[in-house]
Amino acid sequence: MMIIRPVREDDRAAIVALASKTGVGFTSLPKNENRVKERIERMLKTWNKEASQAEQGYLFVLEDTELNKVVGVSGVEVAIGLDEPWYNYRVGTLVHASKELSVYSRMPTLFLTNDHTGYSELCTLFLDSDYRHSQNGYLLSKARFLFMAAFQDCFSERLIAEMRGYSDEQGRSPFWESLGRHFFSMDFAEADHLSGMGKKSFIAELMPKHPLYVDFLSEEARNVIGNVHPHTEPAAAILNSEGMKYEGCVDIFDAGPTLEAHVSDIRAVKESQTWHVLIDELANDPAENHVDKKSDTAVYILANENYLDFRAVLGRVSFDKHSICISNDIAHALGVNHGDTIRAVTLFPEEKA
Repeated sequence: MMIIRPVREDDRAAIVALASKTGVGFTSLPKNENRVKERIERMLKTWNKEASQAEQGYLFVLEDTELNKVVGVSGVEVAIGLDEPWYNYRVGTLVHASKELSVYSRMPTLFLTNDHTGYSELCTLFLDSDYRHSQNGYLLSKARFLFMAAFQDCFSERLIAEMRGYSDEQGRSPFWESLGRHFFSMDFAEADHLSGMGKKSFIAELMPKHPLYVDFLSEEARNVIGNVHPHTEPAAAILNSEGMKYEGCVDIFDAGPTLEAHVSDIRAVKESQTWHVLIDELANDPAENHVDKKSDTAVYILANENYLDFRAVLGRVSFDKHSICISNDIAHALGVNHGDTIRAVTLFPEEKA
């Protein structure tokens, strides 16, 4: 069975192995064992209520329980930009006009901002290519929303997700080549690596603070502003379907879009409900008719509400008036018993209970 659970200290080697497969532009999961170790330690301090708000974050893994193998990772940072500035470009407009000359022009412009300071951030979503099937990617991404729904006090009211911007097969970013290289004098991959290693002070030291005219960039760079890397398009589509939208902010390195939403407006947060557990070996058999029960063939994300031992899985379930009927296997995976409470929501927005 595939389950989502909190990261553990002994997951370090598996996460480093996953990091080796991410490629250029995936700044939140660098291939560096010490960096991964520090990240895991910070996550564990968060779960143990030992971290300051600026340090807090949650990291989840997707585990194939039959092989005892970690095959994916996803995270949430609680409040970004509190320990060091958080930078984006906001795509805006400057108007140049002269009544005397009858000239009026609107110029698309990039403004360096810290608008997202204090927001929570979805991050570090990566799934091993061998497991990109059977709706594993949806589980890995969306299970975080059920955790946030259960423990909303742990997060900001606003949520963002930075999507990896376009770069070619050689790791070359047109946006970086047209803009960043002039100020940083280094390759995109090197700047990206430094950012992923937490060495971000150079951004404030070297990046221009005044507005930048988009028309001064190369055509190739202009065309990728707000575009998602092809490998990241499925992840972006998942978040779009849950209500996260591009609101005009892009990454300062590769111009990838930042998706935004209020946590309470996320579909999986808003529509998820809690149910008392009824363990029933026939719960996953749609052909079985039970009196006063409604059969439902939709796939659900199911999660316990145990903060320290959170678990989430996918499953098909049935309902009676007050309970959700699940199999012994699902109950065991979630660590729940008859009468306990779990949270459930359909995996896809179009599927209604």
